[in-house]
Amino acid sequence: MRISFILCLLLATSIITQAQKYELPKPLNRTDEKTLVHEGYTCSFNTSRLTPTYVAWCLTRERVNGKVKRTNFFDVDPSVESRYQVRHSDYSGTRFDRGHMCPAADNQHSQKAMVECFYMTNMCPQRHALNSGAWNDLEIQCRSWARNYGRVYICSGPIYDKKPYQTIGNRRSCRIAVPDRFFKVVLMVGRQTKAIGFIYPNGSANKEMRSYAVSVDKVEQVTGLNFFYLLDDKIENQIEKECKPSAWGI
Repeated sequence: MRISFILCLLLATSIITQAQKYELPKPLNRTDEKTLVHEGYTCSFNTSRLTPTYVAWCLTRERVNGKVKRTNFFDVDPSVESRYQVRHSDYSGTRFDRGHMCPAADNQHSQKAMVECFYMTNMCPQRHALNSGAWNDLEIQCRSWARNYGRVYICSGPIYDKKPYQTIGNRRSCRIAVPDRFFKVVLMVGRQTKAIGFIYPNGSANKEMRSYAVSVDKVEQVTGLNFFYLLDDKIENQIEKECKPSAWGI
């Protein structure tokens, strides 16, 4: 009886551990990618563009209902070599916001998580019209899904269409790439597992949220990332080809 109990406990632990990793895309084997693991998110930071390739996190009801206040203290990420550290001042005078990929309001459960979500490795140059508008609306919607479902898995990041891409920065040694667009993919695992993707321009986005919804397959095509690869292949293939905003209430 005791052995059976231990086996069940180990199995449950394994399932929970795997579930906590659903948000992570398949690892990137690139020399200019640095994987940074923080309390509230995991980031793949690109040392050539000085922006994250993706930021991934599991958003739960407990996180959303946390009481920690926003710090607004943007800081260098101490886990990155000094030559790759982006500073708060590198955005000054550029007319771009320091756009969170993993938002502050998703890190209200822990003071450490709140501090770390303001690391510059979690930021991309983002037009204010997007950052304070449609992108913020999508973040709010994701928190609503976390409250309703209890847990959602999110991955977000920049898209670069132009070559060469525009850069900003006040230091010659620090040129930060400006994204043309941004993506976000969201997964809910349960009796009816489902996923949805979004692609927004880095500027005004005045249409309804559903207008920016796409399949996860589309986001993979654009970014080259492989999302939700830990899911059963049959389930993954099915949910990633679909784009059903109505199933998400939008």
